[in-house]
Amino acid sequence: MEILTYRAFITPDANPRSGNPAGVVIGAEALSRADMLTVARDLGFSETAFLTETTPGSTRVRYFSPRDEIAFCGHATIASGVALARRGAGPVVAFDTNAGEVLVEVSSDRATLTAVDTGVAPLSDALLDELLAALRLSRDDLDPALPPAFVRGGNPHPAVFVREGVLASLDHDGEAVLRLQEREGWDGTIPVVHRLSPGRFASRNPFPRGGIREDPATGSAAAGLGAYLRAGGHLALPAVIEVEQGAEIGRPSLITVDIPLEGRIRVTGAASEL
Repeated sequence: MEILTYRAFITPDANPRSGNPAGVVIGAEALSRADMLTVARDLGFSETAFLTETTPGSTRVRYFSPRDEIAFCGHATIASGVALARRGAGPVVAFDTNAGEVLVEVSSDRATLTAVDTGVAPLSDALLDELLAALRLSRDDLDPALPPAFVRGGNPHPAVFVREGVLASLDHDGEAVLRLQEREGWDGTIPVVHRLSPGRFASRNPFPRGGIREDPATGSAAAGLGAYLRAGGHLALPAVIEVEQGAEIGRPSLITVDIPLEGRIRVTGAASEL
């Protein structure tokens, strides 16, 4: 068994603080669920991936935050893909996850995951008001061109889109967000997103259910964003967008999202060992 530490969705400027840290445990067959949770807690990252039954073209993966098991994690998938490529796997590895099969194109410095089927649904007014209160935002902070929605990209994410200047001052109520996440069963982050330009977005992702205040880079939310933009007709297709995340917490990250006319969203990121 190998316990590796990576950072995924790193920026191209060689910043050693960029990217979202993740644990990658290769050869985890001997670990029980309780063991996996203990390792995830000891590492202290938002997620750790546990790989079993690994071959050059496939692997079974389970993901744990320091609090519990979750169905899927984008940045730990990118990290795992790079780790496997450095051990001779690829060029495509099928990840058998609790969210479904995820095909991952791997190389020694970056990976591209093809997300599970994504979904988009409206948020009820009552739930939106609760969410905004937990985020310490008001309806005046919202971008009228991009209505709030519930998106799935491997995990469930209630997403809100805000006007210019709101992200920099975001100061959510962590306990209130956690209560809402636990009540609703939201394993994923809460993306708060601002559109910088037609093809570039900035995002902050509160994630108390993952045992951290804010996630530096969230591949699942980025896949859900791609599905949202396509479903709402918010950009010309096919399209490639970039999502900036994590700068406000000292972990600048960059996620690339490929949005086809139809079919599954693809998410790409670079990764490096910590």
